[in-house]
Amino acid sequence: MSSHGTPIPMTARKAGPLSGTADVPGDKSISHRSLILGAMAVGETRVTGLLEGQDVLDTAKAMRAFGAEVDKQGDTWVIHGVGTGGFAEPDNVIDCGNSGTGVRLIMGAMATTPITATFTGDASLNKRPMARVTDPLALFGARAYGRSGGRLPMTIVGAEAAVPVRYEVPVPSAQVKSAVLLAGLAAPGETVVIEREATRDHSERMLAGFGAQISTEVTNEARIITLTGQPELRPQTIVVPRDPSSAAFPVCAALIVEGSDVLVPNIGLNPTRAGLFTTLREMGADLTYENMREEGGEPVADLRARFSPDLKGIEVPPDRAASMIDEYPVLSVVAAFAEGKTHMPGVKELRVKESDRIDAMATGLRACGVEVDEGEDWWTVHGRGHGAVAGGATVESHLDHRIAMSFMVLGFAANAPVTVDDGGPIATSFPIFEPLMAGLGAEITRGQG
Repeated sequence: MSSHGTPIPMTARKAGPLSGTADVPGDKSISHRSLILGAMAVGETRVTGLLEGQDVLDTAKAMRAFGAEVDKQGDTWVIHGVGTGGFAEPDNVIDCGNSGTGVRLIMGAMATTPITATFTGDASLNKRPMARVTDPLALFGARAYGRSGGRLPMTIVGAEAAVPVRYEVPVPSAQVKSAVLLAGLAAPGETVVIEREATRDHSERMLAGFGAQISTEVTNEARIITLTGQPELRPQTIVVPRDPSSAAFPVCAALIVEGSDVLVPNIGLNPTRAGLFTTLREMGADLTYENMREEGGEPVADLRARFSPDLKGIEVPPDRAASMIDEYPVLSVVAAFAEGKTHMPGVKELRVKESDRIDAMATGLRACGVEVDEGEDWWTVHGRGHGAVAGGATVESHLDHRIAMSFMVLGFAANAPVTVDDGGPIATSFPIFEPLMAGLGAEITRGQG
């Protein structure tokens, strides 16, 4: 089922050239953080370009439940914050829908305030492990009571007398790092997070922008992030750049659909997020950056993607995984249309996303005539080359928006239509996906092929 109602089958068919401008939504990571940090600041934060997908709307609703005023005025979202440590105890259960980012960051933000909150989500989110966040939050003094395996629904009892923490993140995870940093805001003294592999750094950049005292030391072995607790966060005016993870879909579609030429403007190219675009260029993609600039402390450019018939399979460096973890599903689609093997190691995080993304993509690609090998921490797609991917299957989305959109992209270039059993979850991150792709010339219909 869809996370929010009756399943919505969607079918993608081979398209003519894709052309035009793809105005993708705002960055999801920055949108979540804008709402949460705005709610923890004192005064009025104004946000334009916010992604209005269900995941982010659920975070906005949660911030209201914790006592912040969150309203939309025209194209601007206005947040009147309650200050660090100022969250009120919510009256009802906090439903974070499909969003692992939302629930984990919100848990961190409230864990060092002496209040209690209960969190739940949809069927997909309630299967995902939360111990990776609740374990470090326990070091601050918070307590978590959930289902077996550390899963939602879960009640967090905030620390009565929070203490600062020094925590080494055991696996690369921007969500865990961010949750610990947000918890550190209401704890006295210095909270330190150590990560052996760099992950997306939006939290660090935005915390500094809101006035927190935060520094990052980079050594040969690690990044050491130090946050001084109990600041008074200053409200901000934020322009959210457009989401590179959403841009991945029109970009990748343009590369594999014959004759395509698509411009995707105003895309955030934070180096901790741009691994997919680097990888595509290494595969021989005709992908260029135009009008490179900086907005709000983040590098931004317009991406131009053109049909690339001579893509080659490559070995993707494992240390690049953190910068493109959400893009591996659609990368595997591009790899299917390349010549030779694309090997993707160091990706065990994909096993615990909205779905087991390695299994979901491998199963669907095989059904569409593509050979895939997989292990716990790696997978390999044996590319068939342009014009040689059969398609013709109905695949399961597993309540996962990125799986659904990836198979839609495959259907635009496969020799027979591709159907996903439920495209409803696409609305969680990319609510305009269907009309945007149709505007470029793609063919998506609702219902079985």
